[in-house]
Amino acid sequence: MAPVRVLVVDDSVVIRRLVSDALSSDPDIEVVGTASNGRLALTKLSQVAPDLVTLDIEMPEMDGIAALRQLRADGHRLPVIMFSTLTERGASATLDALEAGASDYVTKPSNSGSIAESLEQVRTSLVPKIKALVPLARRGAGAAPGLIRQRPAPTTSVRPPVPTTTPALAVRRPRRGPFQVLAIGCSTGGPEALSTLLAGLPADLRVPVVVVQHMPPVFTRQFAARLDRNLPFDVCEAEGGEKLRPRSVYLAPGDYHLRLRRVGNDVVTTIDQQVPENFCRPAVDVLFRSAAEVFGPDVLATVLTGMGSDGRRGSQDVVAAGGSVLVQDEASSVVWGMPGSVVEVGAAEEVLPLGDLPLALTRRITAGASGGQPSASLGQAR
Repeated sequence: MAPVRVLVVDDSVVIRRLVSDALSSDPDIEVVGTASNGRLALTKLSQVAPDLVTLDIEMPEMDGIAALRQLRADGHRLPVIMFSTLTERGASATLDALEAGASDYVTKPSNSGSIAESLEQVRTSLVPKIKALVPLARRGAGAAPGLIRQRPAPTTSVRPPVPTTTPALAVRRPRRGPFQVLAIGCSTGGPEALSTLLAGLPADLRVPVVVVQHMPPVFTRQFAARLDRNLPFDVCEAEGGEKLRPRSVYLAPGDYHLRLRRVGNDVVTTIDQQVPENFCRPAVDVLFRSAAEVFGPDVLATVLTGMGSDGRRGSQDVVAAGGSVLVQDEASSVVWGMPGSVVEVGAAEEVLPLGDLPLALTRRITAGASGGQPSASLGQAR
């Protein structure tokens, strides 16, 4: 079994050593080189042939985002994980990096803990992402262009093959709406996938959209503001108490679960810090479960790229209530953990490339609707 070859890039000697020690403690990972800035990192790619790069954002001479853009321009498509600070500035820069082609990010350990605590924080946050982004079949091939695809594959009209372990996909008939809410869950690779999906939906979308994207506090607020600027919808980070409205997107805040609750004729958001599920808060399972409890068969859900299995049980809850679940296919996912787990339990009605999902969702949302108007208000139970 070849270990994952990692190049660690950071201008801080302390952080380089910390990350190197944390990664080297795992037998499946080998730190093959370090660099103190982006320019040095680019020169080392051909020398050490890494499978993955960890890249600091703020560095002298050439910062992480500039190095990332140059790396992608040169044709290198190996995974890159950004190291970011948990600040407004760090969140904004991280989102810029994700748009530029970064695979994922982790936040730097705070200065308040001990060395041992910092090592453990780096190990627990970074190691699982490295292993998810570089599966066994792709290890040891080095920095060859095209090894790991970072952007979703072009839209294709050919439906991807369905694994033989999921016969439920073949027998479940598509639900013919209309639906009253669209619930979305995503994680690794999710910011870009979610942006692409929402941009492909009609501007006059007749249902509200509720979203869990695994992100820490500050990052979700920045991400919601960025989506609000770039999309024709009203996008907000949920604060609790918002009434669901069509053509509006409600994003779960970092470190808070997002749930839905019926109040009279309205459905409103609620947020809480109850126990994490799937080691996640916010958790997709929590949102999907509450949506199914409130809207019953009128829930349309989709699970996008992400590591882990969050969304699996929630998708089963949606299906049990009579709703529908569509998932992103493996070819267009950065990591197929979350959508793949939904497919494995037979809860996915369709498995589609990212580029095909907006139209598929739109058709289901508008099916059976008269004049593009909802057949029932959000406050009406069916």
